[in-house]
This record gives sequence, C-alpha cells and structure tokens, in this order.
Amino acid sequence: MLAQLWARPSGATPGEVLDGLGTELAYTTVMTVLIRLWKKGLVDRSSRGRAYAYRAVITEADLAASRMRSVFEEVKDRELVFSSFVGGLSKKDERLLRRVLGEFDG
Repeated sequence: MLAQLWARPSGATPGEVLDGLGTELAYTTVMTVLIRLWKKGLVDRSSRGRAYAYRAVITEADLAASRMRSVFEEVKDRELVFSSFVGGLSKKDERLLRRVLGEFDG
C-alpha cells in the first residue's frame, strides 16, 4: 500500500489505492491497512470529499534503511553480518556503498 502512496505524492483515497493495487482486496481491508499505517505515523491523512486521502510521510529509502538497522541491531556478530552482506552485493552495489561511505568520511 505504501508503494501506491509513494506513486501518488499528493495522496490517495482508499478507493484510489484499491484501484491502483488491481487486486480483489475488499475496500474495508485497504481502509484498515491505511488506518494502521496512519496510527504508526507512516502516513498522514486529510479530508477529501467524504473520504480521507492518505499520503506517505516516510520515503521508501527511509523505510528500507530503518528495516536494515533493525536487522543489524538484532544480531550478536555485526562484523560477520556486515561482511556477509557486503560479500553478497553486486560489484555495482559494492562500488555504490564504497562511494556513499566515502562521503561520510569527509
């Protein structure tokens, strides 16, 4: 559902999200998920006619980074996890990671 909201930066109603998903989900299911995302602070909402329009307040990159930090915080041997993670990257992604880390070195 967040992907639908990221694709619509100005926001989307539950009906618009449902249409974008192209699935057989019930409208009430989409509403329930959007309300849960709103309660978690991941989306904002504002009145649009007789419904609410929901807008993502977290970017896809920020959410992915948060998930990655959570995983790393759960393990005992972070060095091994980092080593394994970096070892599994494509050469392109490894170069990108090195460039980004270089930016933090100043």
